[in-house]
Amino acid sequence: MTSVTVVVPMTIRRRGGRKQIIGPDGSPMQAGGDAAGLTETRGDPALVKALARAFRWRRMLEEGRYASIRDLARAEGVNRTYVGRLLNLTLLAPDLVDAILDGRRTAAAPGLQADGSIPSAWSAQRGAWG
Repeated sequence: MTSVTVVVPMTIRRRGGRKQIIGPDGSPMQAGGDAAGLTETRGDPALVKALARAFRWRRMLEEGRYASIRDLARAEGVNRTYVGRLLNLTLLAPDLVDAILDGRRTAAAPGLQADGSIPSAWSAQRGAWG
């Protein structure tokens, strides 16, 4: 088997708290035709990050990498209750997750309270957002 190494000259710059990839010609790479595989979100960065963490942590638990939320929290260096609250986000209806990523819904919506409680029925979740 032969391996091939591909080197792409680029830099990563922070712009408004977000990272942006700058191509070899100095122009920012945009999601879409020029930069296949890049995904852009208009959602609240903090909530998008929370969703990403939640789904990653759920996958780690399902794969058996950690036996409990306590073990996961210890390995990630965060509070156990924080992990539990974020894991609740994985129970959101798929269309609500899409709406959050598109920026059409925010954490300020009813049903996403500080205690992490989310109605279990997707219809109830949708009703909470009106």
